[in-house]
Amino acid sequence: MSAFWALVRRDLRLAWREGGAISTTLGFYLVVVAILPLGLGPDLNLLARIAPGVLWVALLLSALLSVDRIFHNDHEDGALELLALGPLPLELIVVAKALAHWISTGIPLVLAAPVLALLLNLPAEAFGVLLLTMATGTPATSFLGALGAALTLGLRRGGLLLSLLILPLFVPVLIFGVSAINAVIIGPSPFLPSYLILAALTLATLALTPFAAAAALRLNLQ
Repeated sequence: MSAFWALVRRDLRLAWREGGAISTTLGFYLVVVAILPLGLGPDLNLLARIAPGVLWVALLLSALLSVDRIFHNDHEDGALELLALGPLPLELIVVAKALAHWISTGIPLVLAAPVLALLLNLPAEAFGVLLLTMATGTPATSFLGALGAALTLGLRRGGLLLSLLILPLFVPVLIFGVSAINAVIIGPSPFLPSYLILAALTLATLALTPFAAAAALRLNLQ
């Protein structure tokens, strides 16, 4: 497992050194959320009702900006081929890279969400639920992103195809993430069923996508 954690630390260091991807992701998140009240007007009740959906949609779109970089740089410089020949199976390589993406991109987006929620007049009692649901759902976005990045590896203009492939897979996470927050804000449906389904979706994604992504990488590396 030392090789696994070494790969995670390596990707985190590279993400920190580059910096641009994280800044772009957070900047896009801020712009999308900040510009919406300007278009809808000063209706605070309307903003509060749509805040969960806006925050989740903006987060998913922001995360999508950086998922193509999960394998791209290593594929360009030949490091991915060396990793595939190393001691780690491809499935664990996928897990390490998706985990590093979530730590470097998903966690900053989750931590930024409550600050941006103030712009949308989200009720104070929903802040904790917002953090909980996003922390539960965002690992699925990174692992689904790793699957899409593996499928489109080496393709010209693969970013557009990646968006078309991955966005539909984000929809279940979006639905149950928003419904869990709305259960606290609006009701009458309880919070727990939506949250448990969201957690189950994340666990299923974490269990299945490494195998699918590793199979796609094997095809693209042949």
